[in-house]
Amino acid sequence: MRILVIGGTQFIGRHVTEELLRRGDEVTLFHRGKTNPELFPEVTHVLGDRNSDLGGLAVGEWDATIDTSAYFPRQVRALGAALGKRGGTYLQVSSIAAYAGPVAPGYTEDAPLGDLVNPDVEEVTATTYGGLKALCERAAKESFPEAPLAIVRPTYVVGPYDPTYRFTWWVETIARGGTLLVPGPMDNPFQVIDVRDLAEFMVTLVHTQTAGVYHTVSPLTPLDFAGFLTSVRDTIVPEGGVEFVWVEPTLLNEVGVNEQVFPLWEGLSPERWKSAAAPDRAYRAGLKTRSLAATIADTHAWALQAGYVPSSTESFGLSALQYQQLRARLA
Repeated sequence: MRILVIGGTQFIGRHVTEELLRRGDEVTLFHRGKTNPELFPEVTHVLGDRNSDLGGLAVGEWDATIDTSAYFPRQVRALGAALGKRGGTYLQVSSIAAYAGPVAPGYTEDAPLGDLVNPDVEEVTATTYGGLKALCERAAKESFPEAPLAIVRPTYVVGPYDPTYRFTWWVETIARGGTLLVPGPMDNPFQVIDVRDLAEFMVTLVHTQTAGVYHTVSPLTPLDFAGFLTSVRDTIVPEGGVEFVWVEPTLLNEVGVNEQVFPLWEGLSPERWKSAAAPDRAYRAGLKTRSLAATIADTHAWALQAGYVPSSTESFGLSALQYQQLRARLA
């Protein structure tokens, strides 16, 4: 098939492109040429900027368009206007953040979407991200009315080449061993999706021209946060090499710890139930997921190869003062 990928050289797009090539597709990547421009010399690269210059897409026709980087509805509308009917099936990467919260455990794709007071907001923050994703979905329905439309809503996308390091930080922090202060509640729901499984499913959807909205999450039955950390320990740390000391959110809040300090952690926020989505529809449509242990092991191998060290490139984790304050309270 002839596939147009908006993006295609970073994380989700990178793995999507690899999967398309594995299946023998004819791939066109539309990107700015700023992130990993040396990748995939065998495909057609069209340089441009979806915010200001879509001229490179004035010619060409594709069986499907995979959009990995829609953050503002105006971007989706502009892409629809530029492609018209030439883009084929349109697949958009959205997020479970698009839902109006709170949701109940086991919620489906039919749960109501969120909104924004100012739909023209131009800043992606923790407050605006979900509403913007919901607006992007609505813009897709308006801008590609005649094409099969597929939308995937993942929780956290994890695995090799993840530039956010959220999952990787936990893997490499636990790999160091020792005694770790970790945040409760232990039973908070936990779902992620390996980027390679997401990419394979996305390509399957466009190959079969399958429309619909899909929760792309794993495992089928949510783990809890304790299960996630235990899986990391059991996968990469020798027996007895690490000890978890659980700290309740109220105590963490006393020393200034919020949800930004520990990645993938939602504390007592009502938003935590968004990681308890029902993915049955996606599994019926062909989503296949590897074990969490396999994702952990492969992420660890990539982190070692890339030379990633926790806290060297991001601000996750307790400060020295917070650690001392918590140890004193727990003594």
